[in-house]
Amino acid sequence: MIFITLALKSLKNRLNSTLLTVFSISLSVALLLAVERTKRAAEEGFTQSVSQVDLLVGARTGPLNLILYTIFNMGSPSNNISWESYQEIKAMPEVAWTIPYSLGDGHKGFRVVATDENFYQHYHYRGNQKVELAEGTPALDIWEVVVGAEAQQKLKYKLGDNVIIAHGVTRGDGIQMHDDKPFTVSGILKPTGTALDQSIYISLYGMEAIHIDWKNGAAPSAKNVIHQNQVNKESIKIGPITSFFLRTNSRIETLKLQRTINNYESEPLLAIIPGATLADLWRGLSHIETILKIISFMVLIVGLAAMISTILAGLNERRREMSILRSIGAGPLNITLLLVFESTLLTLSGILGGILIQTGGFFVLAEWLETQFGFYTSGAMFTQIEIFYLAVILLSGTLVGMIPAIKASRSALKDGLATRL
Repeated sequence: MIFITLALKSLKNRLNSTLLTVFSISLSVALLLAVERTKRAAEEGFTQSVSQVDLLVGARTGPLNLILYTIFNMGSPSNNISWESYQEIKAMPEVAWTIPYSLGDGHKGFRVVATDENFYQHYHYRGNQKVELAEGTPALDIWEVVVGAEAQQKLKYKLGDNVIIAHGVTRGDGIQMHDDKPFTVSGILKPTGTALDQSIYISLYGMEAIHIDWKNGAAPSAKNVIHQNQVNKESIKIGPITSFFLRTNSRIETLKLQRTINNYESEPLLAIIPGATLADLWRGLSHIETILKIISFMVLIVGLAAMISTILAGLNERRREMSILRSIGAGPLNITLLLVFESTLLTLSGILGGILIQTGGFFVLAEWLETQFGFYTSGAMFTQIEIFYLAVILLSGTLVGMIPAIKASRSALKDGLATRL
């Protein structure tokens, strides 16, 4: 009890330096915990970009390439899937539902995705979160378009506005525009924090309609143009699609169906399990996590070094205090224990401060991080590895307190009582 009283009074007597030391350790701990929490949040957001899907099917290519251009709007597909093959797989008894994706065009840097009503009914992300409209209706008619949340925020579209789609995927305005066949905004998606926010959605009929008078990838001449009012669903034949998501009636059938599709005889197809491929892709980015962790530990080391220097600097001011303690019977062991206890108390206060900063910061910024960056911050407050880090920090703080403690315990009794000129 005497140690607690002496330590608290000593720290209170040096309140400014004590607060600065605790603050520096708190920032170091908060940074280390924030890196771990951000890593978990980013991983959850990344690997849960699509959920409740058993297989992702596309033309024969690499699994990562298929994931990137279908889910993250990165890269371009190497080939398409015929509509007949899609219909045949869709009709298999193991299949519960499918979501077709047709890519290829863009709008002011945002990818245009052609799909059907299954996208609005079955697409889920982060477990059971479903795609929802903030306002309006799904784009099911030929000339309707639904805008993703980020696209709407940047392009400032509202319901009823016209949208001109560019031929091909471009970073900005396209060279070849489908300006003879404009779309009308029928809905705007709620933010999801995924790549869904960065896309624009039309129907499969809409994708076919803007290319109905094109021949071999070339725009029609003036005399061959088919005007927008001449196009209806009956005149459109759905052509090849880029990929499709698939859900089985029973998860047990997933691997069997995957083998069936990968050995599909009519055309070369690739079926992958999205969750497994996303986890592999995330593991490939682990070096970023390592770099962030190294930076955090370096900041933590700086915080502990600041604590040592503060205690060492304070020792000169506390020479008389130490000598008085020695003169009233405190031995070297007592002095050592007192200073080690002080450093432990400083470290513990810094850890508690760091936890408060980290949890408070994520509580306030959780919604913004999720919508802006796709960081899914829910889940356990601390993982086992984070608790381990905190224990290591507390132990390190205690051990570094031994340095000034040993120095003080070796000082002679007369050292603090003698007058230095």
